[in-house]
Formats: sequence, C-alpha cells, structure tokens
Amino acid sequence: GIDWNFAVGTDLAHIVGKSVVAAKLHRALGNVDLRLGLIMAIGTIAGAEMGAQLIQALKRAGNVNFVVSVVSIVIYLSISTFMLWESWKTLARAKSRKAASKSGPLRAKSDESAFQHVTTAIQRWRIPPMISLPASGVTISLWIILLVAFVGGLCSGFLGGGAGYIRMPSMVYVLGIPTHLAVGTDLFEVIISASYGTFSHAIKGNVDILIALVMNTGAAIGAQLGAISTQYFAGPKIRLAFVPLPLIGAAIVIYTMFTGHKL
Repeated sequence: GIDWNFAVGTDLAHIVGKSVVAAKLHRALGNVDLRLGLIMAIGTIAGAEMGAQLIQALKRAGNVNFVVSVVSIVIYLSISTFMLWESWKTLARAKSRKAASKSGPLRAKSDESAFQHVTTAIQRWRIPPMISLPASGVTISLWIILLVAFVGGLCSGFLGGGAGYIRMPSMVYVLGIPTHLAVGTDLFEVIISASYGTFSHAIKGNVDILIALVMNTGAAIGAQLGAISTQYFAGPKIRLAFVPLPLIGAAIVIYTMFTGHKL
C-alpha cells in the first residue's frame, strides 16, 4: 500500500536483482545480443532520468498517483490487446499453412510475426549510421534503436517495472529482434538501465530497499524458471503467454483507483 513514486523506485531496485539472475541464464542459453543491449542502455538511461523527473514533478503537484495510474492502464491494455491480436493471428496463419502443406508445428525458438511487414519497412529506413547486429540477424539505424530505448527508459522511470511490458514488444515489433533474443537482451539491458533508475529514484527518496530485497527472493526463482521455459516455445507462443501480464497489471491499478484499497 505505498504511493506510486515509492512503488516505481522500489520496483526498479528489485528488478536489478532478478535481471542479473535471469540475464546470466539467458546468456548461457544464447538468448542475449550484447551489442544491442549496450547500445540500448544509452538511450534507456536518458529516458529513465526523464521519467524520474516527471515523477518528481507530479509528486510536487500532488497528483502522481492519479496520472501514473491512468497512463499505466492505457499502456497495459493497449499492449495486451495488440499482442493478443498479433500472436493469435500469427499462430492461426501457421496452423493454416501446416494444414495446407502438411508441415510440422512451429519449432521451439522459431519465430514469425503477423506484424513483420511493418517491421521490415522500419528496417529499410537507411538513416546513418547503420548498426549490424549479427546475433539478432538484423541491420538497422542506430537512431531507431536509441528511440526505442529512450521510450522504454522513459516508461521505466515513470512506471517502474511496467516498462518491461513496452520494451520487449518494441524490440520484437519495431527492431525485428527474435522473441527469444528480445527477452534475454531486455533483461541484460535492464541490469544497466534499472541500476541507474534505482540510483536516480533513491537520491530523490523514492526507494524502500527493504521491500526491494524481500521481493528479490521470489523474483529470482521465478526469473530462472521463466528463462528455462522460453527454450521450449516458439516466439508467437511466448508473446501470447505474455499477454495476461499487462492485463493483470491493469486490473490491479483499476481496482486500486476505484476502491481506494491498495493490493
């Protein structure tokens, strides 16, 4: 039952710990693009600082809880709706193709997307300098990577852990990173950006380190199980499994807004 400014700062602190555990395992499984993660960290840190400053401004204005709640609900519901549509359409298309060609089901670690035509169009924007990402099989403009990272960082500083609902889908749908690599690279990048975000919020008095440490205990175990699970599912199925998470977040925020009781 803490205010949003403490929730955001404390959540970032606990995210650092669980991301270290999960990213290490994803790295061992080959699911991390180090070059992409390091580049994204630059844009994410800049965005995280701006997000933290926005939280401070809202805290001074006295309406931080209402504004962050509304923004969270809109973003969470939008992401869930889009990812449900995209992953369901992708799986349905794969099923139809299987029926027509007698091909097998989607293999673990295979990836395709009904949104691929948009992603491909974005990758064709030849805005120098162009960055080659061999691990992800993508060549894309540095500025597009930094823009995606900045937006993710802004949401990280503003929404705390809720930014993960934005960053991973953005890497898949905008940058064209395979889902498995997007999950692992996001966790690696979060170690850097969330550490900065935690520091920024801490000096503003928005972090309860004791709560963060307690949260890390269960989160570290869950992070390892999640990392291992990604090895057994194709990209569209991972994205479909991701859909309920923002919905749960939105439901909690809506419940809190309308009842006044904090979970």
